[in-house]
Amino acid sequence: MLSAVRAASRPASAVAQQQRRSFRCSVLGAAGGIGQPLSLLMKLNPRVTSLTCYDVAPFVPGVGVDLSHINTGSSCVGYGKDDLKKALDGCDVVVIPAGVPRKPGMTRDDLFNINAGIVKTLVEGCADVCPNACILIISNPVNSTVPIASEVLKKKGVYNPKKLFGVTTLDVVRARTFVANARNRDPALVSVPVVGGHAGTTIVPLLSQAQPHTTFSDEERDALTHRIMFGGDEVVKAKD
Repeated sequence: MLSAVRAASRPASAVAQQQRRSFRCSVLGAAGGIGQPLSLLMKLNPRVTSLTCYDVAPFVPGVGVDLSHINTGSSCVGYGKDDLKKALDGCDVVVIPAGVPRKPGMTRDDLFNINAGIVKTLVEGCADVCPNACILIISNPVNSTVPIASEVLKKKGVYNPKKLFGVTTLDVVRARTFVANARNRDPALVSVPVVGGHAGTTIVPLLSQAQPHTTFSDEERDALTHRIMFGGDEVVKAKD
């Protein structure tokens, strides 16, 4: 009871600061086109107190040193291919963008054949070293790599459905941007729910639920829906 009285007597900001959690995080695949900017964002996040960057690329320790010079309160260390366990030790959050991106001419099946084994190996490491960590899968095809991760965790006896995530925020970002552009609005002030998976027609933008409320003709709705569903193809073609 005395502790409750003391908490009540402290400024609200002090209580909030005490309740604010901090996290040890790791990015697996930190040397790639997604991994490097993602690691930068993680280093800038005030909730992150310790960041490790892992990749099989030989230069990833340099990425860690580079990020460690940023003037934020977290530490940052890069680890190479033989140091996965060191990178994962004590982690609360593990983000996995590892693998190859989809290239022109590649199907999602082609992508699966390459990335499935990579995700399996990395999640096995998580299960062994940090079994209670939240695991966020970015590696495509997410609709398939998340089930692989779940089966690995189940086999290891550490599966927790509340701690395994497929990252599909990109679809929400695209939906907000495309809807805002169609109505000449600030994308930061537009909200568009997106449900389903993260591949083609499994991506379902709920345009009728957009905020601020927006109406579309049938033609506009169909065009926007198609562009949100296949935004990834647009990027792949532009890079060809």
